[in-house]
Amino acid sequence: MSQTRPAAPLSPDELRGDCANCFGLCCVALPFARSHDFAVDKASGEPCRNLQDDFRCGIHTRLRDSGFPGCTVYDCFGAGQHVSQVTFGGVSWRTEPGSARQMYEVFPVVRQLYELLRYLTEARALAAARPLHADLDRALARVTALTEGDAAALEKLDVAPVRAEVNPLLLRASELVRAAAGGKPKNRRGADLIGKRLRGARLRGADLRGALLIAADLTGADLSLADLIGADLRDADLSGADLTGALFLTQPQLNAARGDAATRLPDGFTRPAHWAR
Repeated sequence: MSQTRPAAPLSPDELRGDCANCFGLCCVALPFARSHDFAVDKASGEPCRNLQDDFRCGIHTRLRDSGFPGCTVYDCFGAGQHVSQVTFGGVSWRTEPGSARQMYEVFPVVRQLYELLRYLTEARALAAARPLHADLDRALARVTALTEGDAAALEKLDVAPVRAEVNPLLLRASELVRAAAGGKPKNRRGADLIGKRLRGARLRGADLRGALLIAADLTGADLSLADLIGADLRDADLSGADLTGALFLTQPQLNAARGDAATRLPDGFTRPAHWAR
């Protein structure tokens, strides 16, 4: 990482979507296809039919019942309000239609940067990752500086090399934390575990980075201290599972899964409303 001025860490609130300060970017910039997750087809740049004049969703409280569960598992990690209020200075695509195309191009770029900021911020807060704190600070400053670029710079930005710089740091932080799990934690990185019966499995400290856990039965599984960065938990059953101390878990991952009142969550997460009581 090149030398970059220190950046103040973003707060948890700054690392989650704030729809009140966004121009409904995820509802207009992103495409979706009629499926289990979305009731209709929508092209990129086409406002969702549920988007109101105030940029809020007209069916936000009943998305699942209305055929839009895919919307409930998406979070821009704060990119929406940044692009709306910082990059484009509070001028919306409705007020200035000529900015729309560029705004739609910039949004997914900044969303990727904010996702990296979300992971780096979590890693920086891990006591076990103390030997990496200086490197993590530099990475946070570097990525934060990129988000502050103008629209033209962000539109041209290739995030892949940035991710390649950040990922080894996140991996090393994960290894330092998961060492506390003891024994030899399972390595299931990128594994195809779709629909697998993992009821009661001991996955404490496991490397599940990018694992496909779609519809997996994880009832009562021990996922404490497991690295879940990029794991696909759609329709996975987490009822009674223990996720305390799980690394790089996000709220959208939980929203995509199933669980119940006995599921143990890390601090700072909200139990999804559709989970069994």
